[in-house]
Amino acid sequence: MYQALYRKYRPQTFDDVVGQSSIVKVLKNSVEMRKFCHAYMFFGPRGTGKTSLSKIFAKAVNCLDLIDGNPCGKCKNCLISSEKECIDILEIDAASNNGVDEIRELRNKINLVPAELKYKVYIIDEVHMLSIGAFNALLKTLEEPPEHAIFILATTDPQKVPETIISRCQCFSFQRISVEMLFQRLKYVCSQENILIEDDVLREIAIASDGGMRDSLSMLDKLSSYTTELITMDIYTQLNGLITKKDLKKFSDFILNGDFKSVLNLLDEYNSMGKNLVQIISQLMYYLRDLLVDYYINKSDIGYDISLVEKLITNINEKMFDIKKSGNPKIYIEVLLLNFMSDLNESDSFTVKNISEKKYNNNYYNSNSNCDTHELGSDFNEKSSEVSIDTFNLKKDEKLKNHVDNSLNDFDVQKDSDTFLQKQDMLPSNNSIVNLDEIIKARINNAFALANKKILSQEIDKLKLLNDYTFDQNIGYLVCEILNSKFRVASEDIIVLSYEYDSIVKQNLENLEKMENVYNDLTSSSKKFAIITDDEWDKLKNEFIQKLKKGEHYQVYDEPEKKFKIEENDDIIVDEATLLFGDIVEID
Repeated sequence: MYQALYRKYRPQTFDDVVGQSSIVKVLKNSVEMRKFCHAYMFFGPRGTGKTSLSKIFAKAVNCLDLIDGNPCGKCKNCLISSEKECIDILEIDAASNNGVDEIRELRNKINLVPAELKYKVYIIDEVHMLSIGAFNALLKTLEEPPEHAIFILATTDPQKVPETIISRCQCFSFQRISVEMLFQRLKYVCSQENILIEDDVLREIAIASDGGMRDSLSMLDKLSSYTTELITMDIYTQLNGLITKKDLKKFSDFILNGDFKSVLNLLDEYNSMGKNLVQIISQLMYYLRDLLVDYYINKSDIGYDISLVEKLITNINEKMFDIKKSGNPKIYIEVLLLNFMSDLNESDSFTVKNISEKKYNNNYYNSNSNCDTHELGSDFNEKSSEVSIDTFNLKKDEKLKNHVDNSLNDFDVQKDSDTFLQKQDMLPSNNSIVNLDEIIKARINNAFALANKKILSQEIDKLKLLNDYTFDQNIGYLVCEILNSKFRVASEDIIVLSYEYDSIVKQNLENLEKMENVYNDLTSSSKKFAIITDDEWDKLKNEFIQKLKKGEHYQVYDEPEKKFKIEENDDIIVDEATLLFGDIVEID
């Protein structure tokens, strides 16, 4: 009967185990020195060798003729240990035997001496699945087991195991196996099984298996069953719902060029073809990562702005867990990419290209043109091919702002979101507010002082008003950031929002007033935001509860006025405006 590769190539000695060298060394030494612990806990990701090492250790402690700490595999005890019917090495699946009765039965039999071996070894797999009652029944046995008994507890989720159990075990943390180690092991298996396969495919398998040897061997098994000919990348992508590097290049081009329509069409196409979108977005992250390595190590021209590539990788990596757990990964990925492209397009929305090809006068450029530019005057420097109007700060001089407003028409965008953009352009950058931390601290204090659960519930209900704007090219990214937050506490004037990661908090603090304006306009509110991390919220909530228990209350105090950075050069507005507009600028 055919045996699956992951079973056929399961390690039989400590030296066969891949990627867990430190754990192997400790266990080998303890076997050689006959210094066993009565209970061990192995925890780590699936397919990293927990159960395999448990079986090897169980065989080694009973081996009569050790070879460098490894079981010999030939002595009487090794042969007995290898049999499925061995009654002295018991492997228990806690997922299906998780009740109190099963553990009590185990506890009643544990005092019986081994039938054939020197030690009884109990391997309890997925131990976190035991019920609380079962854990309590196991507790006393773990603390004082008979001398002939050894427990090995294996789990992928140690957080669910009670501390009282963990404290009675010698714990080992299994790490994900590196891509290179997986690759070398797969090459060895292919050479043994005469499987013809490209190295690129083996490397892709190693990456996709996420550090798990069992997953990588199972994937290789599937591919080897598909054909006896050479296994190519096309076969691999076809069987696993992935895309080729050529497709990844096209996908990256669309995203980094801000092509909304092409990105959405491509995602629809992949989805209709039955492709795995979660795996595709993971492929994209690794593809971009390889571009970064090529850029920094080989100094290659990758064809993209390196900062945009780094930002896209960071965005995908931060949201990868949420994508995998999402009820609808396709929509989540669409929103994530549209959010990134909206941010990208906003930074480029005021860029005027190929100005040297135009003739300039004081008249407006054709207002129906798609290029959203205006003729700026004949004295403009015609050698310039790209100018950004954001290079001078409209907020510093009201008269200059009015002059520019009179010389530039509204851009040809949707009216609903354009209103928000016009308001936001007049806002001071939050990067220039030097006392932003004090302002946030005051808002949090006042929100706690005047906290109202009814208001919080009402504001949460208002979030549904934002759903229709998530794909808006101008404000969609702001709407998505608000929807991705957690509303923690609210008063008449203030809402405290929290996010999981500090990087997201810093990013959104830079857009604080824009987020407030969008939210207030869409919900007809007049709220101020205070943005913090989830960890900060937990601390603040605990402080609030402790104060209430002591009978103390928060006192409302005035929010500090905003203080802005002072520009070193007072004439910077004049200089930049003159550079851009030439003689048409009139400044009092």
